[in-house]
Amino acid sequence: MTTLLELKEKLIRFYGKNEIYVKPAIRFILALFTFLVINNSIGYMKLVSKTPVAVILALVCSMLPVNGLIAIAALVVLADLYALSIEVCLVGLLMFAIIYFIYFRFSPKSGINAVLTPVCFKLHIPYAVPVGSGLLSEAYSVVSVACGTVIYFFIHGVSENASALSDAAEETDSSVSKVVVALNQLIGNKEMYLVLGIFIITTLIVYVVRKLDIEHSWTVAWASGILFEAIGLTAGYILLGISDKIAGVIIGSVISGVIAMIIQFLFFNLDYSRTERLQFEDDDYYYYVKAVPKSLVTEKDKQIKRFNGKSEKERLNKKKFAEEMDIDENLLD
Repeated sequence: MTTLLELKEKLIRFYGKNEIYVKPAIRFILALFTFLVINNSIGYMKLVSKTPVAVILALVCSMLPVNGLIAIAALVVLADLYALSIEVCLVGLLMFAIIYFIYFRFSPKSGINAVLTPVCFKLHIPYAVPVGSGLLSEAYSVVSVACGTVIYFFIHGVSENASALSDAAEETDSSVSKVVVALNQLIGNKEMYLVLGIFIITTLIVYVVRKLDIEHSWTVAWASGILFEAIGLTAGYILLGISDKIAGVIIGSVISGVIAMIIQFLFFNLDYSRTERLQFEDDDYYYYVKAVPKSLVTEKDKQIKRFNGKSEKERLNKKKFAEEMDIDENLLD
């Protein structure tokens, strides 16, 4: 444990010294992975669905805030949808317009969740996003988690029905049928409603529990959130007849628990064995304060002291002084 705490302190000092470089590097990695996920899922427009283009866009996003990444990613998605079908593109444009209105109205500062949610879905660990959001963000971050969830299911649905959406049928109602199929990925997707509801409730549970005045509140918070997710999604999938996803829920919940433990270690690692309760007063109030110290281990500075010897710096100074005074250096001993 001591080794881990020392490593944590080194990471904190490294981040503090190199923040100007670390932040853009993190944004670049996140943006690159986002564009690669988009290309892998719906890379229908070959012009923008190439790895070099993804790298260039990621470099641009590394110099922008997260909301800039969201805007560029939305444009890339719309370009791919347009290459598939103009009707699908219009439905996607409508979806993004509604999402942007809700997102910028309620949670413009938690855009990282809207980006991470579709990415984590692709990595099969989306259950970590509502838990992490509840631990690190405010309650309004639930909006960005919900927006990311809707975006993923729409893109995933379009990808699964690409052939039906791209077929240029000769019937006069072909455009109408494409719009219906595209809208059905949002309106008629029961799995999306299930996951959306579970994620919203999980985020709020984790947020509320971690704010409670109890010991090990963060541990209780993420454990409660993951347990609720696992039970809720398992029961929901059984009711919907999608039992083949239950194993993924269990495995993903375990991985999400590990991620939650890492988040807690990095951001809220307390030593409850040294808890102190303080009491003081002023002219109007008595104050009762519970102080829980952080678990910190500072690396010891190692110094070598020499006895019965001369340091190299001292010897050089004496030599220089003896040369200037034109005397024997041994006379200064």
